[in-house]
Amino acid sequence: MTTTEDPALAPLTGPPPADSRARAALLALAKQTAKDGPGPHATEAQWAKGKLTVHERLALLFDEGSFQETEPLRRHRATGFGLEDRRPYTDGVVTGWGTVHGRTVFAYAHDFRIFGGSLGEAHAQKIHKLMDLAREAGAPLVSLSDGAGARIQEGVTALAGYGGIFRRNVAASGVIPQISVMLGPCAGGATYSPALTDFVFMVRGTAQMYITGPDVVHAVTGERITHDRLGGADVHAAVSGAAHFAHEDEGECLSEVRYLLSLLPQNNRELPPSVPSEDPADRRCEALFDLVPADPGRSYDMRLVIEEIVDDGDCVEVHASWATNIVCALARLGGHVVGLVANQPASLAGVLDIHASEKAARFVQMCDAFSIPLVTLVDVPGFLPGKDQEHGGIIRHGAKLLYAYCNATVPRISLVLRKAYGGAYIVMDSQSIGADLTYAWPTNEIAVMGAEGAANVVFRREIAQAADPEAVRADRIKQYREELMHPYYAAERGLVDDVIDPAETRAVLIRSLAMLRAKRADMPARKHGNQPV
Repeated sequence: MTTTEDPALAPLTGPPPADSRARAALLALAKQTAKDGPGPHATEAQWAKGKLTVHERLALLFDEGSFQETEPLRRHRATGFGLEDRRPYTDGVVTGWGTVHGRTVFAYAHDFRIFGGSLGEAHAQKIHKLMDLAREAGAPLVSLSDGAGARIQEGVTALAGYGGIFRRNVAASGVIPQISVMLGPCAGGATYSPALTDFVFMVRGTAQMYITGPDVVHAVTGERITHDRLGGADVHAAVSGAAHFAHEDEGECLSEVRYLLSLLPQNNRELPPSVPSEDPADRRCEALFDLVPADPGRSYDMRLVIEEIVDDGDCVEVHASWATNIVCALARLGGHVVGLVANQPASLAGVLDIHASEKAARFVQMCDAFSIPLVTLVDVPGFLPGKDQEHGGIIRHGAKLLYAYCNATVPRISLVLRKAYGGAYIVMDSQSIGADLTYAWPTNEIAVMGAEGAANVVFRREIAQAADPEAVRADRIKQYREELMHPYYAAERGLVDDVIDPAETRAVLIRSLAMLRAKRADMPARKHGNQPV
C-alpha cells in the first residue's frame, strides 16, 4: 500500500517550494501517484484475476478523455490496526463524471488494489458527495463495484457509510437512472445498494453477490458451495433475479452499459433521447404471419416478433434469463424509445406466475418513472395454477403488475396477438385498467377462459346427461367459440379500439405513439400509494 513513508511521496510531505511551476509539478506527481495506486505488483495481481484496473474500466465506460475525477487526493483519517501508516490517495474509490455518447454521466468505481476496495469513512463520504451531485445535476449514476465490503478496521463508521449510500439510492430512485455494474465481490449489507438501483450488470467468473459467504453457509447449514454457485452472475441472472444482465467479460459488459444509457433519459424531467431512424415507419411486417401461428395451442418465440416490429430489429432484453415466460425489452419505434412487455409462448406457454409478475411490474415502474411509453404484446392463457403458486402468493405478486400498470401515466398501448384469457388478460394492460389504445390481430381470442374449459363449466350438466357426452362437448365448444370468442367480439363492444392487419403492426404502433407523445395524466393528490410488495 502507499504509505506516508513512501520515498516517492517525500517531496509532498515537506514544505512546498516557492516556485509555482515546481508546485504544479508536485501536484502532477501527487495525481499520478493516486492514479498508479499501490504499484505494479497490485496492478498485476488485479490483471491475474481477469479484472481490469479502476481507470481502465472508467476508460471503457466514458467517452475518450471526458472523465473528470473528484477528490483524487482524499485520504482517510483513521488510526489503529496500522491504518495510520497506510493512507493511500483515493482511499480505494475513484469518483467523478464524464460523458457517454456526449451526455453527462456520474460514476464511482472501487479500486480493489487499495484496501480490497473496502468502504471506510472517507471512502463513503466521497460516494455520498458524488451521489448528491448526480441527483442535483440530474444525470445518471453508475457504480463499478469491486470491493470487500465494510472496512473492518474502521468499525461502525463503515456501516454508517453504507447507510448513507442506501438512503441516497432511495432518494434518487425514479429521479435519475441508477446502474450497478458488479465486477468483483460484493457481500453482506453492501449488496443492498445494487438491489435498490434500476439495473444490475454482472461479469461471469469474477463478480459475486451474497449476504453470507460460502464459509458462513457451511458453518450454519453444513453445505459446501462455491462463491460462483452461491452468488455468481448466472445465479442472479437466471435464479434469483437480482441481476438484469450477465456478460462474459468487462469490455462487453461496459459496452452494453453504454448502450443502455443511450436509451435512457438523463432524469425524470426529460424524455428519452430520440434518433433518426432509417427503418421506414410504414414498413410492412409480412414475416409476422409466419412467426405467429394462428392455432392458439402452438408455440412461437415472442422475441422474434419484437425484433420484426422495432427499428432495425434492435432491442435490449432486460432479465432475459429470469422469468422467461415474459419478455421485457427496451427498443425504438420510429426513433423513439419504448418499453415492451410481452408474454412468451415459448416458455410455460406464456402464463403469468409469481416471478413473471414481479419482473414485469418492476419494468413497468421503471418505464413510467423515466417517461418511456409502454407497448404490451398479449398472448396469455392465464395465471399459472397450482398449490406452490397459491401458497407462494400469486395473488399478492400478480397484484404488483396490476398496480404498476394502473399507476403508470406514460402512453400505454396493448395489442392482443392471440389468446387473452381471464384475469391475466385484464392485468396485461387491458383497456379496462387504463391502456390508452388497445388493438388486436384477427387471430385474437379474448375470453374468461379457453373454449374447452368454458364449455365444461357452462354445459357441465348437459354434457354429463347426454347419450354421447363427447359429441355434445365438441358441439358446445364450437358454439362457445363462435359466439363469444370470435376475433370481433371485443371490437363490437368497444373493448379494443381496432382489429388490425398483423403486417401493419409497426405502422399502427408508431402512429399511435406519435399521437400520445404529448399525453399528460394527473394522479390523485397523495403522498404515495400503498402498493403490494
